[in-house]
Amino acid sequence: MKPIRMLARSIRDAFKSVVRNFSLSLASISCITITLIIVAVAIIASFNVQNFTKEIEKDLTIVVFLEQEATSSDVKDVETEIKQMDNVDTYSFQSKQEVKKQMQQESEVFNTVLSNWEDDESPLKDTYQVKVKDVTKIGKTADQIKEIENVSVVRYGEGMVEKLVSAFDSIQKVTYGIVIALILVTIFLIVNTIKLTISARKREISIMRLVGASNFTIKTPFIVEGMILGALGSIVPILITLFGYTAFYTHFDGYLFSQLIQLIKPEPFIYSTSLIILVIGIIVGTVGSASAVKKYLKI
Repeated sequence: MKPIRMLARSIRDAFKSVVRNFSLSLASISCITITLIIVAVAIIASFNVQNFTKEIEKDLTIVVFLEQEATSSDVKDVETEIKQMDNVDTYSFQSKQEVKKQMQQESEVFNTVLSNWEDDESPLKDTYQVKVKDVTKIGKTADQIKEIENVSVVRYGEGMVEKLVSAFDSIQKVTYGIVIALILVTIFLIVNTIKLTISARKREISIMRLVGASNFTIKTPFIVEGMILGALGSIVPILITLFGYTAFYTHFDGYLFSQLIQLIKPEPFIYSTSLIILVIGIIVGTVGSASAVKKYLKI
């Protein structure tokens, strides 16, 4: 029961201190709030970008066009070499006749044009559609396929994913840089808040030392105060995450840019994100208060 009573007292003293140093506490809470809002946006954006990238990677295919004059034996030889490549996951073959039939079904214009061509006059080619295991090596795999005899052209949307991921990665790096700077400012404010609390309670601390209070007993209220500042600062960002992202998802029907980007469904995503925000807030508050205790509370 004694540890529980001590913790309850520490929490009570911490709340009293927050009220006593209201102006500085408010500045610390405001800074934590701003930081965590940016953190929340960064987390939401980061996870959605990763989800979008995975969807693109899942659909990414190397299309291999064979030479017009390739024989059935040549087609089999190409298949054998593709099958032996380490980064090839799956592949499928589509003959020029199948390509012609598919195009005729998809468009009346294609149907009219292609119907006038005999098979030996058609410019269409036999193709392989190749899926890879590691999309980061898709360029290397495509280059290897190009070297195979009787392969005419290889296409896979060169550079599209790399450029997109690079752009988002740059944005994320800038965002994380801002977040780190704000966290440092927040820790500085918390340090000064706890410093004032220590100064205001110097007499009480001296009395506690005289009656034999342990270092842990003396330090705990100040650490708890930092944790409370962090938790209070996370309230608004959590509310924005819970209600803001849900409203955003509903407004756009789960998609951005004409259904190009599918957003992550709010549940359970918003709950895990809110928990991360709360933990970060408490950690920042604890680090700030612990730094102040170490620097200014000489026991």
